[in-house]
Amino acid sequence: MKAAVWHGQKDLRVEETELRELKDSEVKVKVAWAGICGSDLHEYEEGPVFVPTEKPDPLTGETTPLTMGHEFAGVVEEVGSEVKDYKPGDRVTINPTLTFGKKSEDLDPYFGFAFIGLSGDGGFAKFANVPEKNVYHLPDPLSLQDGALVEPTAVAVQAVKEAELLFGDTVAVFGAGPIGLLTIDAAKAAGASRIIALDLSKERLEKAKQMGATNVINSGEVNAVEAIKELEPEGVDVSFEVAGVGATFEQAVEVTTPRGTMVVVSIFASPIEWNPFQLTAKGITIKSSLAYTPTSFRQTIDLMARGQLKPQEVITDHIGLNDIVEKGFEELSNNKSQAKILVELSGEN
Repeated sequence: MKAAVWHGQKDLRVEETELRELKDSEVKVKVAWAGICGSDLHEYEEGPVFVPTEKPDPLTGETTPLTMGHEFAGVVEEVGSEVKDYKPGDRVTINPTLTFGKKSEDLDPYFGFAFIGLSGDGGFAKFANVPEKNVYHLPDPLSLQDGALVEPTAVAVQAVKEAELLFGDTVAVFGAGPIGLLTIDAAKAAGASRIIALDLSKERLEKAKQMGATNVINSGEVNAVEAIKELEPEGVDVSFEVAGVGATFEQAVEVTTPRGTMVVVSIFASPIEWNPFQLTAKGITIKSSLAYTPTSFRQTIDLMARGQLKPQEVITDHIGLNDIVEKGFEELSNNKSQAKILVELSGEN
């Protein structure tokens, strides 16, 4: 079968691969749609970050080259002998988080983690073999294309939960890439009264409005801190750092009201220099958010099915697997008007 395989930095190849043998506790999924994530882009542009290159990952037992793709959904093709809750024909979405826990409720990334599609073979392929505990039924209101959006949306849901955002709180989101846009959607669903989106791209800021931002600021044209203070003189209750650069980290702290909360959601590709007295002087709580808990993943599916979360607007393009390098990864690297690009595998709905 054809798959998009990571061989090294800027070396992603669509090539023929063999699907490994299905384990007794696994489900074989015929992949319908898979999304290109910012984490995938980090591996392509700057990797290795998560991908195991020198020795096998302790959770997957795999090393590069490996098939990428951790945001995917599809139809069950086959099940192992120990699988109880799934059968061929079931529509499913995948929680790609792997941990050392034995049960589905143990899939908390903070206790040691790996990801299907980053630490082992994933969903940029016709088929993927996945542990049963990582598989979730997709309810009828959601299409398989929607299913490919569950994983990144769950990242945003977890970030908003970590912030302990209250109904009526004011919010600033630094970075209107895919996760930033989905954080806007989640903050809106959680009851934020004002959501300020900041980015350098006019196109992404327009997309932020579609996702629910009440105000947008082009931080390349105006002073971001001053612009926010004009809207919220005391600062916002919660800020989300989703850009992954030193400047936005400092700005997110600066615009947060005293005793407020700043949540780091982005992956920083390199260290930053920062004076923590900026934090001490305001009594701000800084939290970080990595992936999601199993509860948040399930809640995300339910919220999407009920229409309380509407991440579909984040999609900016659909491409085929053969075009994943030029029209996917390279496009995301060079065209900041792009947000979420979905890769069609079987294309089933």
